[in-house]
Amino acid sequence: MLILGLESSCDETSAAVVRMENGKRQILSNIVASQIEIHRLYGGVVPEIASRAHIEAISGITYRALDEAGVKLSDIGAVAVTSHPGLIGALIVGVNFAKSLAFANNIPLVAVNHVKAHVAAAYLEYPELEPPFTAMVVSGGHTSIYEISSYTDFKTIGSTRDDAAGEAFDKVARVLGMPYPGGAEFDRVSYGGNPLAVNLPSPALSGDNLDFSFSGIKTAALNYINSAKQRGEEPDVGDLAASYTHAIVKAIVKKASAALDRTGSRTLVLAGGVAANSHIRRELGAMCERRGVRLCVPSLSLCGDNAAMVAAAGFFEYEIGNLASVDLNASANDNM
Repeated sequence: MLILGLESSCDETSAAVVRMENGKRQILSNIVASQIEIHRLYGGVVPEIASRAHIEAISGITYRALDEAGVKLSDIGAVAVTSHPGLIGALIVGVNFAKSLAFANNIPLVAVNHVKAHVAAAYLEYPELEPPFTAMVVSGGHTSIYEISSYTDFKTIGSTRDDAAGEAFDKVARVLGMPYPGGAEFDRVSYGGNPLAVNLPSPALSGDNLDFSFSGIKTAALNYINSAKQRGEEPDVGDLAASYTHAIVKAIVKKASAALDRTGSRTLVLAGGVAANSHIRRELGAMCERRGVRLCVPSLSLCGDNAAMVAAAGFFEYEIGNLASVDLNASANDNM
């Protein structure tokens, strides 16, 4: 079966064609139109600009994805689109385009949760992967842990109570003068500093829970920067980046290990844009190796927002008959 996936939840417009059949999961095309250069001028995503850019790009990249896959629209078995969560204006562009395309061509439409799509990216990289397992999604908008009992059933067992890890990285990176998006540069600079140089609070909440809070460490880092400048000094960017990264990674590994204790899973899936962070990948890998647990992490190209993961998630929703109607609307909320 061929699935056409569409993604427009934030600042990436993407269209992909994925073949899902007989246990095979093959990406035939996965086109991503990035808005990084546009938003770099403002140091972050501007929702209204993002929505306009989606409008300009979505039709062209959809037909480009079909051409690259070597298929026609009449070959498509279902159209899957990210409907939630995300920037509401950006989501509406994708949802309305998908509805028009699907219903005009009499193709089934499937609404996809963006977080479930990130987890589904692992299915494309690991064809033998199947539930149950434990998943951690770390991105600009989410830092959550899930108990996955089937391809479509997710139970949230831990999450951030305020900021997400990606937002925490981006905010401090911006204050330090790193170009948008700051995550990749922050990752690189962290290797040049002392991870114990700056004392920062742990984002891992204490007690019998699997939750995080990144507002405290973000505020502590900003106070460290401001205090140094008030003394007429420049903060040591390498030391701060290394210490900040160390504290966040240590918290993520701690809660992931506790989640494995709770669920008894022998497989951990790491997904989301921040799953591209080399420190997180390395330390989670080391923890899983010590425990004899398998770690499944998508390649870098599938960690960020893309439509191939949406198509994969959409296929499993289609299989259980979870189809959308013409009144499908977008939602900014994470309604599993």
